[in-house]
Amino acid sequence: MTRLRTWYVDRSLREKRLLLLMAALLIVTIVWAGIVIPIRDGLDTSRGRYEDAVVRLATTRGDVDVIKAAGRRTPMTASLADTVRAAADQAGFEIATLDDQDGGRVRVTIQSARAAAMSGWLAGLETRGVLVDSATLRDTGNRSVGADLVLKARGA
Repeated sequence: MTRLRTWYVDRSLREKRLLLLMAALLIVTIVWAGIVIPIRDGLDTSRGRYEDAVVRLATTRGDVDVIKAAGRRTPMTASLADTVRAAADQAGFEIATLDDQDGGRVRVTIQSARAAAMSGWLAGLETRGVLVDSATLRDTGNRSVGADLVLKARGA
């Protein structure tokens, strides 16, 4: 240590100032690289993990709701055609045709409906005990679809 002190004392005033400035910059660099960057990276990683956890929680809650709803299926009290007609009226769909077919099935034609509303309506039918046997959806423009459906009662 005395050799270092002697070496420092032998420097000119300008060199001493430059050496002190260099030491200060070295300390700032060490603090920045050793403390600030790792903390910032850790916070970014934590935020990312938090956002992933929020998405997983929402997905899990949605799955739980679906599972709970699956256990609350209500049996059909009316005929299949009446149940489908009532569900369509409740959802605001205009049924173009509704024909009974053999084997407990009905053929339904809907000229125009929003795709998201149609899929929600079909999911709601499932909770009422009505299953989709076949479906043909066609684009009718204006972000709507037309549907030709063959529906059947659960267990039919």
